[in-house]
Amino acid sequence: MSADPYTVLGVKRDASQDEIRKAYRKLAKKLHPDLNPGNKDAEERFKEVSSAYDLLGDPEKRARFDRGEIDATGAETPRQGYYRDFAEAGPQGGAGRYESRAGFADFAENDDIFAELFGRRAAGAGGENIRMRGADLPFHLHVDFLDAVNGATRRLSLPDGSTLDVTIPPGIRDGQLMRLKGKGRPGLGGGPPGDALIEIEVLPHPVFRRQGDDIHLDLPISLAEAVLGGRVDVPTPTGPVMMTIPKGANSGTVLRIRGKGVARKDGSRGDEYVTLSVRLPKNPDPELEKFVAAWEAGKRDNPREGGGA
Repeated sequence: MSADPYTVLGVKRDASQDEIRKAYRKLAKKLHPDLNPGNKDAEERFKEVSSAYDLLGDPEKRARFDRGEIDATGAETPRQGYYRDFAEAGPQGGAGRYESRAGFADFAENDDIFAELFGRRAAGAGGENIRMRGADLPFHLHVDFLDAVNGATRRLSLPDGSTLDVTIPPGIRDGQLMRLKGKGRPGLGGGPPGDALIEIEVLPHPVFRRQGDDIHLDLPISLAEAVLGGRVDVPTPTGPVMMTIPKGANSGTVLRIRGKGVARKDGSRGDEYVTLSVRLPKNPDPELEKFVAAWEAGKRDNPREGGGA
């Protein structure tokens, strides 16, 4: 038996949808397999958390779970249906109140989907076939930052045990909804299948930030590189590239690397913006201290003048 989803997410039963979403995001970021390579316990907990959010993150599913109509796995619970006390047959051998030529009248008075689907058929002769589109299947898919930027293929497990390979298009955004036609539940009476609806959640990256189709990052540089300039390796979504640091660079200086941002549908890419941050040596350097103490021009310079403070 699956654990109670409220317990798995660590929220109260009266928690708001926003509280549930925040609890899920916090746990998912902590337990994601990519952040815990080789940790089977974290992987299993991540699956539990994802399953719990699939249920509680959908207000309709959550309401059905709270009413006891579905269990923690999302499966239908046995319904306590009662037939009336063997209804009397209608006159001249006709259909009684709880039977019909169409075969569906038993469902007509139940307060569920069968009343809508079959109740209207019960009174009519001929028992015409019902053709209905299958239900859509909702999914919540975590996507690594770089996979969202560059595109990738991920595999989803379906309720029937089969799998579905999902192509993540380059440049997909956090919260975007993907629709896969015909990958939902099968239709009724030969009706078309529903669709798979996949909500994308892009995981944060420890270095990169995304703004539109551009990538931003902060790059620490040494005092020597700031004063004298130089060439340094800079990470980008497609791998490191060599970038030139100009002489006299300050913290806050922004350099642009063209075409190293987010991939677009037309094959082009945004840019990468690198913000420099000058870092002094971790340990005190007597030679540097001696130089600065004798550096008269440095003592006269005031970087706070002109609103720089």
